[in-house]
Amino acid sequence: MLGIRFPVIVAPMFLVSNEAMVIAAIKGGATAAIPALNYRTTDQLRDGIRLIKEKVTGPFGINLIVNKSNILMKEQLEVCCEEEVDFIITSLGSPKLVIEKAHAKGILVFCDVTNEEYARKVESLGADALIAVNKEAGGHSGDVSYKELIPRLKNACDIPVISAGGVGNGAEAYDMIALGADGLSVGSIFIASEESPVSDDYKQACIDYGEADIVMTTKLSGTPCTVINTPFVQKTGTKQNWLESILNKNKSLKKWFKALTFMRGMKNLRKAAFSNTYKTVWCAGPSIEHVHEVEPIQVILERMKKEYLMREEKFASD
Repeated sequence: MLGIRFPVIVAPMFLVSNEAMVIAAIKGGATAAIPALNYRTTDQLRDGIRLIKEKVTGPFGINLIVNKSNILMKEQLEVCCEEEVDFIITSLGSPKLVIEKAHAKGILVFCDVTNEEYARKVESLGADALIAVNKEAGGHSGDVSYKELIPRLKNACDIPVISAGGVGNGAEAYDMIALGADGLSVGSIFIASEESPVSDDYKQACIDYGEADIVMTTKLSGTPCTVINTPFVQKTGTKQNWLESILNKNKSLKKWFKALTFMRGMKNLRKAAFSNTYKTVWCAGPSIEHVHEVEPIQVILERMKKEYLMREEKFASD
């Protein structure tokens, strides 16, 4: 569908993904996407897209939050269509408008889903592929393991399934494809890449901590999100206090409280990601278990390819 040599999307990661990561992924035979919200303005988004196109020839995408919390969504979509990115990944809402506008420009649309019901809905709207977000994913994860989710979605829908979560090396990539996935969205293992813009402390945390150190918190955005269980996270806890919980459930106030919680959480994440601070709230998934040093993205991808082929050869000989 995308004409890439290795079926991997370097996943769009809030605050982490940037042009250098996309360029490196394309040079490595894969592809990548950037959250539109990583740009403070739509002009910066346009400049970022044009920079990538100046540096490399290859497919890449933009991730759009499509619910009402993203007040810039329509402007971001317009830029993506005008600049003709190769694909758009939609998250947290109905992709109907995005699919209509993007398809008019020949742009593919991949939609985040966590279950069969929503997968069928986006397929009926014309989605080109599903991003199957499983419970092994980093950030806002699903609640079903990839071992269950991939077969369910393959049975429920006729469009490609791109599995998101649970891949930290080439062997795991092979297992995911063997289970039925048509492609993979891989994020956490690239946080500690040379191209990543985050602080050295954030990168070192991805090396020092592992799968057992990933916990779920509702304090960042009101929605469960995976973070590294640093001493600060242990001190502050991972659940909303009694007042926050009440406000989050109140029919009249929850919309505004969730928006406030999201804005506050994203501000804290930005501060932790780019500065040396003891208030460390770092998003990551269990696959940081496989991160052992800071490396270029192309090196990480090449190792994944070798591990993939070794796993493939092993199963072929058994």
